[in-house]
Amino acid sequence: MSDRREVTIYIGGIYASRESAVIKTVLGSCIAACLRDPVTGVGGMNHFMLPAPCNGDSEDDRSRFGVHAMELLIGEIQKLGGERARLQAKVFGGGHVLQMLESAEAVPQKNIRFIREFLTTERIPLLAHDLGGRAARQVIFRTHSGSVLLKRFPGQGHPISAVEREHQEQARQKVVQYGEVTLFGD
Repeated sequence: MSDRREVTIYIGGIYASRESAVIKTVLGSCIAACLRDPVTGVGGMNHFMLPAPCNGDSEDDRSRFGVHAMELLIGEIQKLGGERARLQAKVFGGGHVLQMLESAEAVPQKNIRFIREFLTTERIPLLAHDLGGRAARQVIFRTHSGSVLLKRFPGQGHPISAVEREHQEQARQKVVQYGEVTLFGD
């Protein structure tokens, strides 16, 4: 019997906890940032779809945009006793999952650039990441330990490289440790 709370977040979702929690999300071109204060164990995750609102976008749901989602998550962690200066990050997503040509101005690349620049500017160390590529991802973040389980789903209609195919096969066969992130299969 686990006393951990399990929470699933979607686009615009933000969740932080002082208690041990498991936060889950599924990503395509969106980004999920997992932030944690290792001293207090306070951690949380967000899920945003664009770096900032575009012309004509309503800011009614500000948490859908990285520029707001990051500050909202940091604020929630601070309210729970976490210190901004001690935060560490693990970030995921930015997959090019639609059948469109890739470009530097495509949503996945914009999201990846944004999250890297934000973390650099805010001096938040990036401990682990799985960004880009053509796969959608499921991310499971354990706030108390800071561990992440990651599952990649093959891109639809996109040819995959031999390396990606081998990675998928390894993930199907067993749990694979990938730096600070654990890949898991079916």
